[in-house]
Amino acid sequence: MQRRQFMKTAAAGTGLLILPSGARAGKNAPGNKLNVALIGVWGRGLAHYDMLAEENVVALCDVNEARFPDALKRFPRAKTYVDWRKCLDQKDIDAVVCCTADHTHAFIANWALNRDMHVYMEKPLAITVEEARVVRANWLKKKDKLATQVGMQRHAMQNFNRVRELIHDGAIGELTAAYAWGDRQIRRPAYLPAEGQPPAGFHFDLWLGPSPEHPYNPGYFSGGPGMNCLSWNMFWDFGVGQIGDMGSHTMDLVWNVVDAALPTSAEAKGEKFNPDVTPVECESHFEHPANDWRGPIRISWYQGGPMPQSPKPYVDLRKIGHGAMFKGSKGYVICDFASRLLLPFGDNADLTYYRPRKPDQVLPPLGHFQKQWLDACKDTRLKTACDFEYSGNMIEQLVLGLVAYRVGKKLDYDGAAGRVTNVPEANSLLSRQYRPGWTLDG
Repeated sequence: MQRRQFMKTAAAGTGLLILPSGARAGKNAPGNKLNVALIGVWGRGLAHYDMLAEENVVALCDVNEARFPDALKRFPRAKTYVDWRKCLDQKDIDAVVCCTADHTHAFIANWALNRDMHVYMEKPLAITVEEARVVRANWLKKKDKLATQVGMQRHAMQNFNRVRELIHDGAIGELTAAYAWGDRQIRRPAYLPAEGQPPAGFHFDLWLGPSPEHPYNPGYFSGGPGMNCLSWNMFWDFGVGQIGDMGSHTMDLVWNVVDAALPTSAEAKGEKFNPDVTPVECESHFEHPANDWRGPIRISWYQGGPMPQSPKPYVDLRKIGHGAMFKGSKGYVICDFASRLLLPFGDNADLTYYRPRKPDQVLPPLGHFQKQWLDACKDTRLKTACDFEYSGNMIEQLVLGLVAYRVGKKLDYDGAAGRVTNVPEANSLLSRQYRPGWTLDG
């Protein structure tokens, strides 16, 4: 069992983790309550209400004031804000749960880290390479005192550990490639035209935040509380489409297995580029160097129709809307979030080489995903499964694929420097321009 994975899983699932000497518990030791700010009180914010009811919610922030009355019924002592920048200046906040639109995630994460606040950030952590790198670097300087988690809550499903065990224990031989995909197709021709005025109390300019000016259109906000992101996250100024949505969950199936950091190359192809809207149909491929348990591998992401080739005609990968596949020298593992299929392949794939783990060696359940973060906030010796290093590396890879798609060339990538070394024009796409008055490092 890899030490990194053991530290991530055992911390939450059991009491067996031997904590390092000298590590300190935070001021909010177990048994005490955290002072929490919830930024974005509707949509995904609703999913955190029950968890946060056990803590002290001291601040609520939302650009839509109509959301406050219901939130205050649950958290009546909280102060309310419409501007997250002012919210984060409240001095008694220990931790932040952020459920805002994707294009503000890296900003809120970085500002909160600058104020020594623990952060739970809904996915994706960032929408550009630069944003991912800035937030990750900031947290790595403070990781011994601040707990972070990105909201890829499906990671708590026990199938994630079972898939990892199969591959690490050699069920398919030497791992050579991994694939993840999503079949969602939501097409938009362009940014929405001006239509009407924002409702009273809805601060549309603050919703735009650091992104360029766009006129208000109610179509950006037409979805229900769990799906409203599908009304805006496909536009370049507001998100990265499938990659930031289900892509973050599905690539996590792969990322939890491969123990990768940053790729050395990226290439992609897809539908014709639209300067307003991220692609629906696209595939991207990344090369990763060997590590201490596997050789070099190729990791691929497919969305909106393109798919990896099935290992056998009778296995229809398209029946899995969001799934992953691992190719090894002696077979394949195919999975979705909750189930897995082992497919030995070739004359030598007799499975005599494979020994399943004994019960006492099986990776323990992660437990409640959000509570894992709360526990780590109160005792920073504990680890979280999807911290800002793990999640930052994953989203940096995925959005680098979008850069390769836009320039139409294979990119050689220097992960240490965060630069493309063979296509100079690609480097301008690693970041984005922000509106005057908005800074990532506030």
